[in-house]
Amino acid sequence: MDKLDSPIVTIPGMSYRLGSKIIAEIGDIHNFNNLGQLLAFAGMEPSIYQSGQYQGTGKMVKRGSPHLRWAMYHASRLISIYSPTFKAYYEKKLLEGKHYNVVFSHVAKKLIRVIFHFMRTGELYKEVVYT
Repeated sequence: MDKLDSPIVTIPGMSYRLGSKIIAEIGDIHNFNNLGQLLAFAGMEPSIYQSGQYQGTGKMVKRGSPHLRWAMYHASRLISIYSPTFKAYYEKKLLEGKHYNVVFSHVAKKLIRVIFHFMRTGELYKEVVYT
């Protein structure tokens, strides 16, 4: 991980072990043309249920890499503790009345968006402190 110098380990709470598992599962980030493809690969995109005029809300699909999904859920749990930005997002979703596990799935999806951006651009993570 030191030789890779990946920007995702600059995210507070992201350990080398989880970071290396995420990088290994994603591989070359340029294989994904957009964020939706990476979310689908991780199995974190919502399913769509339609029938005639009925438009139902779908559950999260479980296709894609189970190893990446596992790593993202565990990373989201740790990042919700150590990152003030992610902690605020976690608390916001809890206040909306979402179940504990659903909240972590939202945090994991936000985390994968952040990882996609940083792996594409090479920027380092910086916490934004609101006063």
